Amino acid sequence: MPIETTEKVWMDGELVDWADATVHVLTHTLHYGNGVFEGIRAYETDEGAAVFRLTPHIRRLFASAKILQIDIPYTVEELVAATKETVRVNNMTSGYIRPLAYLGYGEMGLNPLPCEVNVAIAVWPWGAYLGDEGIRNGVRLMVSSWQRHDPNSMPTAAKGCGHYINSQLAKVQAVKAGYDEAILLSPQGFVSECTGENLFVVREGTIITPPTSVGALEGITQDAIRTMASDLGIPYVADNLLRSDLYLADEAFLSGTAAEVVPIRSVDDREIGDPGPITRKIQEVFQDAVRGRQAQYRHWNEHVDR
Repeated sequence: MPIETTEKVWMDGELVDWADATVHVLTHTLHYGNGVFEGIRAYETDEGAAVFRLTPHIRRLFASAKILQIDIPYTVEELVAATKETVRVNNMTSGYIRPLAYLGYGEMGLNPLPCEVNVAIAVWPWGAYLGDEGIRNGVRLMVSSWQRHDPNSMPTAAKGCGHYINSQLAKVQAVKAGYDEAILLSPQGFVSECTGENLFVVREGTIITPPTSVGALEGITQDAIRTMASDLGIPYVADNLLRSDLYLADEAFLSGTAAEVVPIRSVDDREIGDPGPITRKIQEVFQDAVRGRQAQYRHWNEHVDR
């Protein structure tokens, strides 16, 4: 999906013109992939632009950095404020936000510890990641031949830049085969996650999602869905799933900041069918929550002008 340019990008404490938000070709992260990032969305609400669960996202950025031993030279509070400022200065009422902590120019080699840590925050308008049709009627998925990282070979709890080569391989395989998205299995053969989304199945009225022990990233949207399910009286568990559990699901859906909440229509050409009632209810409540229309979730909306 093409990026629509905005006016300013926050880089190391300064707002610079979009065209000037550049790095040197010898920037360390460009060569070795050691960096961390987040994907966040802002939504238009009746009280102005608000970033959905901004602080938890920035905290996860710092958690990822800690795992990868990257010392971000700012506090959580400073990057929360910087994110709000970047949204505000670009006059964005809704859109996508990409904070990135990366290792900059000046050192080369596999030891990243001497490298300077740089931080950038960019924002731009962005529609539905898997398309409006996917949100309405569901997407077609395949189980990839590429496995999700083993947590002891690549720390899957970190949202690291280089980690996503694994996801790209699976995504390209799925797209070239005519599917919308891919599902990765753990090295032990359990369902882990999609290329950039958490996955859920509904069986006999219970929402089931893979645990982090199979390499699934602990999602911010996933956590919101857990809370919403509890409030709706829908049972929710984290448990191991086999690929056959996907084929036999009563309903299935995926979630992520970019994707939001998207029904899964089929897996490996096994039809799950039209989005079911639990999927639709979660989708409905989520869309209301991110726009500040659910009183009990308004604390999740962090307004940019406050």
